[in-house]
Amino acid sequence: MFEKTDILAKAAGLAKHSAARQAVIAQNVANADTPGYRAKDVSSFTKTFQLDDSSAMRATRARHIGAGTDVARADIDPRPVYRAGAMSPNGNSVALETEMMAAAEAKRDHDLALTIYKTSLGIMRSALGRR
Repeated sequence: MFEKTDILAKAAGLAKHSAARQAVIAQNVANADTPGYRAKDVSSFTKTFQLDDSSAMRATRARHIGAGTDVARADIDPRPVYRAGAMSPNGNSVALETEMMAAAEAKRDHDLALTIYKTSLGIMRSALGRR
């Protein structure tokens, strides 16, 4: 179990991704009345953190060739992309309803990441005989 801590890296990546998405959503809400502002969003977690070559062999132990290259890619910053949507007469594409829905999704993803992290640490503590 202790060799396979990549779930913690994936949970950290999901938390980082949801925090970046929440920051972009907050920027959209702050610019809801700015003429010409285009709403942004962050690409999905699976697109941002997928492996470069899914057909490559996976290193499951530290002694495998290429070990350390198969991580959750938490070092990658999620890049904001423009969200498609209807424009208002002043050229603004922010819809507050859409932003509130996206904020709820980001919160759900962040809560999921924290739950995975907390549960994994609890399993490790139990395996060590600690509570």
